[in-house]
Amino acid sequence: MAYYLAASSTLSPLSTAARNLKKRSSPIWLRSFGAPTSDSNSNSNSKNLDGLDWKKIKRTFMDEVSESGLLFGDQSLSFKTYEVNFETCPICSFAVSKSTNSYTSRFLFDNYTLIVNEYLDSKRLHQILMDSAEEFRRVAGMPVEENLGRVLPVYVFDLDYNTHLLLDRYHQSVAFKDMVIAVRTRNTQTVSDYSCNSRHVFTQTRELERPLVGSILQSMWGVSPTHLLWSPRHNSTLVDYTWSVGQTPFGPFSEISSLSFVQKDAAKRNVLLTSLNHSITSAIDVLESIAEHGGDRKLLKQSRHVEFIQRWMLFKYKLDKAVSALSHLDFEMALYYLRSSDHDLYAIHSLVYHASEELEASLEVS
Repeated sequence: MAYYLAASSTLSPLSTAARNLKKRSSPIWLRSFGAPTSDSNSNSNSKNLDGLDWKKIKRTFMDEVSESGLLFGDQSLSFKTYEVNFETCPICSFAVSKSTNSYTSRFLFDNYTLIVNEYLDSKRLHQILMDSAEEFRRVAGMPVEENLGRVLPVYVFDLDYNTHLLLDRYHQSVAFKDMVIAVRTRNTQTVSDYSCNSRHVFTQTRELERPLVGSILQSMWGVSPTHLLWSPRHNSTLVDYTWSVGQTPFGPFSEISSLSFVQKDAAKRNVLLTSLNHSITSAIDVLESIAEHGGDRKLLKQSRHVEFIQRWMLFKYKLDKAVSALSHLDFEMALYYLRSSDHDLYAIHSLVYHASEELEASLEVS
């Protein structure tokens, strides 16, 4: 069987709909597909067999939403869940079989013994799911819905296997920019490669709520896992579990699914930084267009040039105010200035567009 969970909101790190000043409540949908065990139809509760509680996952985010922890004032978040029987879903079995790889481990019992284990290649599975998105929608019986804002599919494969099967050998859930993939089998736990206080850390492979919360947070809001840090010296990300103990949905050393202020602030900050980056990129584009036409004084007539200077100074002022508000963690004020700056940026684009049209027309006539 397969699950499909959906959530919606106006603003997201990857959503440009939020930048439209006229849209005040367009949603972002968070959806999830999965493949539960073949006999899980008998259990109609939100907690399927032992360990998968959709209401708990939803409640983790909705509690934060009610406290204004993740979303801005005009955002909304909602979830939808769909189920597909794995036995009657050819694309489901195809995706799993094509993504299954194996690796060999050596263990010392009475003597050294080689053991072959299987795992799912998340990148290959992601490619198959991406290519077959419409087929999954058809199999799940999903209605065609318009204007949902940002939609994040979350595919959960609940397989009727007695051995453990993880993604890329180590992960219960993997986040991509356009979807989340998770897997579990009938195997209840496995020993991880980590230890704490000289004791092995066990992974409860049937319990997917916490890994899913972390992956959804990573894909929907762009929040980095707490065990990843950027190293300028290496020009790459490094793994450091120092801050992955305690209140975090990331990493194997915590059992808490709730979000700390660090994750909640990062979620809002990422939305604003994405919006800021879009504004700066768009401003660079218009400046390059002006340069191609000989500069602002040649392209714009006197009246338009004065308006252009006024608009440009307002645009720069509002970006400075947005950055200042962002540094003081005043996210609502930063959003206000960014949205306000969109008016000036649109006016600048209009001025340059009409001036270039007139210039090109005069060149053709002459």
